[in-house]
Amino acid sequence: MAHITKATSVRDWFDQRIAVTKLWNVLAAQYWIPKNINFLWAMGVILTVLFTLLFISGLLLLMYYKPDANLAFDSVNYTIMKEVEYGWLWRHIHAVAASVIFLIIYIHAFVGIYYGSYKKGREMIWISGMLLFLIFSAEAFSGYMLPWGQMSYWAAQVITQLFGGIPFIGGALVEWIRGDYAVSDPTLTRFFMLHVCLLPIVIIMVIGLHFYTLRVPHVNNLEGEEIDFELEAEKYLKGDTVNSKVIPFWPGFLSKDFFYVSLFMIFFFYLVSFHFNFAMDPINFDPANAAKTPTHIYPEWYFLWQYEILRGFFFDIGPLKAADIGALAMAFAGISLFFMPLYDRSDVVAPAHKRKGFFIWFWLLIIDLIILTVYGKLPPTGFNAWIGFFSSVGFLVLLLVVLPIITIKERKANK
Repeated sequence: MAHITKATSVRDWFDQRIAVTKLWNVLAAQYWIPKNINFLWAMGVILTVLFTLLFISGLLLLMYYKPDANLAFDSVNYTIMKEVEYGWLWRHIHAVAASVIFLIIYIHAFVGIYYGSYKKGREMIWISGMLLFLIFSAEAFSGYMLPWGQMSYWAAQVITQLFGGIPFIGGALVEWIRGDYAVSDPTLTRFFMLHVCLLPIVIIMVIGLHFYTLRVPHVNNLEGEEIDFELEAEKYLKGDTVNSKVIPFWPGFLSKDFFYVSLFMIFFFYLVSFHFNFAMDPINFDPANAAKTPTHIYPEWYFLWQYEILRGFFFDIGPLKAADIGALAMAFAGISLFFMPLYDRSDVVAPAHKRKGFFIWFWLLIIDLIILTVYGKLPPTGFNAWIGFFSSVGFLVLLLVVLPIITIKERKANK
């Protein structure tokens, strides 16, 4: 049993019982961050702030939202937007945060790729981060359905139908997901449960896992330099803060992050106040109508590149139907970046601009994803369809063929 003495302060009282000082040292005061980083390393804290905003605004919206096919649309567009005081503000915050969080996720992920932050002991950091991306994608899709507008309804119809391509169990699985033969009230209540209950719990758990995976290998730095964190931390604690290559998470690192978060919040609330419509599709302001299909169905911008891969294969290949090929390609695209540590066969941990072949590959991948995103919102007809096809094939080839080849050559050249 712990030896309890008379407390000298409130902090000492808690310290003797739950070791708050030791916990604070482990989590912040003696968790070490490389000095050699820049503002791009603040994306993780910005993501945490955005998730917090989503969580709080979601709780407030939940007080007035009705998960019923007959009431959902009006509860969002009339009750929340027009009758509840400042309901419009919380809806705008929720919608803009749901969209912007994916922008920051993509920046965060591609910074990790650019600087090789998925290699040499950091594989679990990368894998847990990509798992978060997948769960956030499911959370975003389930939330997109809740306003029960035209695009919400038909996007759900298209996406849930994809599961029908699974051999033997496809039809039964689609019916089970929807809770009916078509997207209807049971589907809405299922997605409501996922969005407000199950997926947020899973996200919080995986965020905890992601932070934990950072504890041992620590974050990467601008040069990919291997740092002896224990040695450099010892220098810092002895007072040699100039020559030490590390700083504590608090106050050194987090105080800078607060500055970057403050700048980001200016941009964020500018969007919330003046350009919130970019996160709300105009078609979704029409009530869901199963008898009227929109002229052109498409998802939110952050899913467009995957959607273009889905429809990029518009012709059959032997016994394989075009729809099945597209569904398989899209499924792979959704999990493809999980395997970056396997595709990259080089031992070099360095920024892309110091790896010539990898640098070219990286920007080709970015360009390809931009093309897929742009054409994902255009009708897949004529020339557009062929651009979508070649861009979809290009994405798969860049990951599965080009990256392993150039990194194997790099590994051999550095022996």
